[in-house]
Amino acid sequence: MVTTKSLFFSLLCSIVSLASQQATAQYNFCFNETGNYTLDSTYHDNLNHLLATLPSSQNGNGYGFYDLSYGNSSDQVNGIGQCRGDTMPDVCQSCLHESARLLQERCPYQKKAAAWYENCMLHYSNSSLLGVMETYPQLYLYVGVNVSSNIIQEYLKTLRNLLDNLKNRAAAGGSLKKFAVENVTAPRFKTIYGFVQCTPDLDQTNCTNCLEQAFEVYQNCCVGQTGASIFGTSCRFRYEDRLFYNSTTADVPPPSPPGPPPPSLPSTKAHASSTSARTIVIVVASSTAVFAGIIISACVCLKLRRAKKLAQTNHLPNEPVEEMVSEESFQYSFETIKLATDNFSEENKLGQGGFGVVYRGRFSNGQDIAVKKLSRGSYQGGLEFKNEVMLVAKLQHRNLVRLLGFSLEGSERLLVYEFVQNGSLDHFIFDERKRANLDWDSRYKIIGGVARGLLYLHEDSRLRIIHRDLKASNILLDDEMHPKISDFGTARLFDVDQTQESTSRVVGTYGYMAPEYVMHGQFSVKSDVFSFGVLLLEIISGKKINYFQQEDDVKHLLSYTWKHWREGNATNIVDPLMKVGSASEIMTCIHIGLLCVQENLVDRPTMNTVLLMLNSSSVSFPLPSKPAFFMYNNMGSDMALPSQFNSRINHSKSVSVNETSISELSAR
Repeated sequence: MVTTKSLFFSLLCSIVSLASQQATAQYNFCFNETGNYTLDSTYHDNLNHLLATLPSSQNGNGYGFYDLSYGNSSDQVNGIGQCRGDTMPDVCQSCLHESARLLQERCPYQKKAAAWYENCMLHYSNSSLLGVMETYPQLYLYVGVNVSSNIIQEYLKTLRNLLDNLKNRAAAGGSLKKFAVENVTAPRFKTIYGFVQCTPDLDQTNCTNCLEQAFEVYQNCCVGQTGASIFGTSCRFRYEDRLFYNSTTADVPPPSPPGPPPPSLPSTKAHASSTSARTIVIVVASSTAVFAGIIISACVCLKLRRAKKLAQTNHLPNEPVEEMVSEESFQYSFETIKLATDNFSEENKLGQGGFGVVYRGRFSNGQDIAVKKLSRGSYQGGLEFKNEVMLVAKLQHRNLVRLLGFSLEGSERLLVYEFVQNGSLDHFIFDERKRANLDWDSRYKIIGGVARGLLYLHEDSRLRIIHRDLKASNILLDDEMHPKISDFGTARLFDVDQTQESTSRVVGTYGYMAPEYVMHGQFSVKSDVFSFGVLLLEIISGKKINYFQQEDDVKHLLSYTWKHWREGNATNIVDPLMKVGSASEIMTCIHIGLLCVQENLVDRPTMNTVLLMLNSSSVSFPLPSKPAFFMYNNMGSDMALPSQFNSRINHSKSVSVNETSISELSAR
């Protein structure tokens, strides 16, 4: 299994000097609505040709923008590539080649896809791209450090003026380059560095509109952060309180920092970005690789020494914590959290789980928070703490709860999360009064949101993550009833090409755990899919998994659903308190739920396929097999599938969709 430490050292090993720097941030989006191609098709051959030849100099405009079309009629592939305006030509072309490789791996069947690195963006489609403004997807990243509350208004005003100025300058650029950078000093604040860019094929109006919509995304995700980046296929912008662009190649003078003059050595920064917070590694470019190696080694040693001291101070049981701290301001003092929660008062208690108590709190700036106070002296609590900080701090998706920071003091271990207004899903679907107000549209939105969050964990985050404890109480609902997956204490990291792992310590919740996990300790993305299927059926029926009905062969919700499904009246499981909804959507979801809880993990769909089923009316489904009943003592004999079902869905014996990845970082 890949550890955070090994990733950190791999990152350092990949850093090179300014002249040959490769960007480390990598994100992709596979568009499914435009159709797929097969590997032996003409479109596939044309795409391979385009990706191999697009980054050549004859296809560029000399300012880092490349466009090419190849093929004819319905087999034509159109591609554009753009590098950030301060990127050197050789680095630009190398970045585009790497983007092509990334897309061939992650979007092997989609006719339209896009990839982003720190220095470049590559986009191809079966439809025309030149002159077309696209605002979907728009993805965002933020540093994860809040601006101090006493200067926030002045800071935001200065930042908006900076971005407006950059937007106007970039939009007014010619047909070769629409790129602008600048730095300003906010009152009582550090220097803010910013850049904006549009693809130069857009006219001034479309460039302006694209950036304005990107600013709106910022307003919804990242206000008050000391750094953020919003990027799409037509435009992008970024700001930070650090110099992240090459001021020489961007044709702007570098700012004069306060205090003593800086060393004469030129410098640049490589950013290793995850989908939640950015760990920034400073690389000093030098004339020799040996000197660069010395600098990197020194940074590593200092980091490890500081982490060792931190671990000794806080007495975490046999667990190194050097990977947990990337930014000092990510850590809160215990006194700050104590004050915010009114000394962890009983009135602020939200709930209690296996590893501690959750409290509501409010910072002095008015921001509401949820604080998980882990149990003292618990070894599992120590593992839980490290796991959540290392995992959740690296994740960013609208359907995942956001970790704001942590606190370590003596034996006290605190995790600070965004406060999610409506609490957990189980308080709604298992409460008759609240459930009656939860109509089908709301339930369908929750099902789709959880599916997107799981897909992100399984396919689109930097590492594959298995949650291992997906259940109704771990789904939080915001004020608009959007779901957010929470509680990553038992989650596990997989390498990107890893499919399964075994453990001798089975953790999770009885009833939600897949049979191969309970019996053999084997877990994978398909064990999360099983849990999702149980959750889906609970949302539809309003019944818990351990629901018991005094009928033959009915021991729990899965057997209850299966009995009515095979008898052709699956709608009998639908919550009678639920307001009328789409019959076809409800039947689709029941079908998907049964596919997810099949005993053989190979037969269960991936979350990518689940989303395709949820979002397409033309996808044909396979027939589900009997759910796993092994977990109960009184196991009935296998039941043969009936030849006819009174279902409103057309069934087939094979899935007519491919199981490729859909990137859904935070697309709008």
